[in-house]
Amino acid sequence: MAKIHILDEHIANQIAAGEVVERPASVVKELVENSIDAGATRIEVHVEEGGLESIRVTDNGSGIEPDDCETAFYRHATSKIENSRDLFHITSLGFRGEALASIAAVAKVELVTSNRDDGMGRRIHIEGGKLLAEEDHPAPRGTDLQVRELFFNTPARLKYMKTIQTELGHISDFMYRIALSHPEIAITLRHNENQLLKTLGNGDLLQVIAAVYGTQAAKAMLPVQAENLDFELSGYVSLPEWTRSNRNGISTIVNGRYIRNYGLNQAIQRAYHTLLPINRFPLAVLTIKMHPSLVDVNVHPAKLEVRFSKEQELYPFVEDSIHRVLRQEVLIPQAVKQNIGGKNSSSFIQEQFHFPNRSGAAVPVEVTSESAASLESAQTTTTDVQIKSEDRLSPNDSFFSEAQTPIQPDSMSKYTPSASSEQGQGQVSHNMIREERSSAYRGSSASQQRISQSSNPELASRLLASSADSHAEIPPFPELTLIGQHHGTYLIAQNDQGLYLIDQHAAHERVNYEFYYEKFGKPADASQELLLPITLEFTPSEASRLKDRLQWFEQVGVYLEHFGGQTFRVRSHPYWFPKGEEKEIIEEMAEWVLEERMIDLAKLREKSSILCSCKASIKANQKLTEQEASTLLDRLGACRQPYTCPHGRPIVVSFTTYDLEKLFKRVM
Repeated sequence: MAKIHILDEHIANQIAAGEVVERPASVVKELVENSIDAGATRIEVHVEEGGLESIRVTDNGSGIEPDDCETAFYRHATSKIENSRDLFHITSLGFRGEALASIAAVAKVELVTSNRDDGMGRRIHIEGGKLLAEEDHPAPRGTDLQVRELFFNTPARLKYMKTIQTELGHISDFMYRIALSHPEIAITLRHNENQLLKTLGNGDLLQVIAAVYGTQAAKAMLPVQAENLDFELSGYVSLPEWTRSNRNGISTIVNGRYIRNYGLNQAIQRAYHTLLPINRFPLAVLTIKMHPSLVDVNVHPAKLEVRFSKEQELYPFVEDSIHRVLRQEVLIPQAVKQNIGGKNSSSFIQEQFHFPNRSGAAVPVEVTSESAASLESAQTTTTDVQIKSEDRLSPNDSFFSEAQTPIQPDSMSKYTPSASSEQGQGQVSHNMIREERSSAYRGSSASQQRISQSSNPELASRLLASSADSHAEIPPFPELTLIGQHHGTYLIAQNDQGLYLIDQHAAHERVNYEFYYEKFGKPADASQELLLPITLEFTPSEASRLKDRLQWFEQVGVYLEHFGGQTFRVRSHPYWFPKGEEKEIIEEMAEWVLEERMIDLAKLREKSSILCSCKASIKANQKLTEQEASTLLDRLGACRQPYTCPHGRPIVVSFTTYDLEKLFKRVM
């Protein structure tokens, strides 16, 4: 007797529903995407009890033809694909023709739709895949589809649903992505009559970002706009000071479809190279338009994952576009939170204060400044490091040794770390944000006057000679006048815009990082034989793996050889390695090489540069002379990226004069 038979249509539909309808959010997704494909400019979603009790989606789209109402609930029924060639030019969000059939198989569905303007439409009622009623019904143009008692006939599926708040969270997350993907559509989300989201549908993406993530987040966004022959990129990315603890704040939209793509996420993160702290991620909403033939959306049941035919061109394009935008910004966060649009006070002269310098003499400082409104920003953090006696600089020591000379400006051009709601709610103007942000940090780079007064003549001559070779696209680092040092950790400086705190360790790390990154580009030129080789020991398994990876050390000028058993020895390394830290640096490099499955030379170069820069930098709780502090400020101003250390922590935090006036109640 034959064992193979054809499944009953009802069972087949329930199996298909298991692929399409995973949870209430899946129903919302399919119905909202259908509304968008129907050309709706207004979509309202009402859910009850996390969507398990009721989901209702109403739109003002084109509606469904009366003769097509029943057919729309058949499996593989679609108006968006006619032949196999259409699979390679998909422009709609839904195309498989399984959504309505799968939903109707596990719920009670009522559809009211009209494609006319005379107020008449069609109503259809289905329960568990069975048609119960179909009749004419009054209706405006558009579609109103209600799904009740989801999984009422599949209790095994129902018991695996999570709490109401969890299911609502999935629905909200999808609706946020849809709103960000289609700012031209007015979208409303309500749960048990509580409004969770409302956008105006005027096409302003920044207003949607404000509605989803809040007004302060919108104020921290930078616009991105770029295009080439294959791709068009637009959207917003956040300032480095506005970060999140996970990648959920990254939204990538391809041809109107929100997608998840590991390569795109990595490209966005690489664009923030050394600008973000470890395990922090930016907020980004990016829309990419390309020809439909360049993207395959038919590789995932939920259509969340896609394949790109030109991904090797797409990822560098996205990375470089964001990187250029970030390079044009003065990335100094402000330490005092305040509202945008506050009234600026007029210039004033503060009373004189006397700050004792290193020698004990009082230095009069006259604070003259103009107030400026600013954006909310993250507070800086610092890492206290235990100081060894040999790390401290005596007043007779040179602040930077020969091995720590900063990168010459003419060589900096080679520095490329990159591997290649209603009215009043969410009403944010991009122009307003840009004007207010720029007004807070107007200044000039290390000017000729400041350089000429530097206590380091050699540095001054180098900086003056390179002033014409500045990077025009990079905003100038503010001209700062040193005031003093706080707790041996922060330098205090000022200009006519306000007060600045500089983390001396982070600042020195940045200076050293750019120096070492350049040096690691040609390490063989500086490698020197050691009279007494450095010996290193590893576990047997580590030694076995390390023997196959010795060539990578040569790429950064370290010649490591197997000395037998678990022992290796370093025959030579670059002479500019931080003195006394050579063994520890090479050990950490070896740990990194052993941990990585795929070693990338650019990453190895960067990792080595960060290790050296951290070891060679001055530490917290270390007193600096006025000459040393002034030289550090000058060299920081000459850096290619002077705003964050290699680990992504901010170097400089500012207090505008308006901030200080508020603190001292000079303005109310």
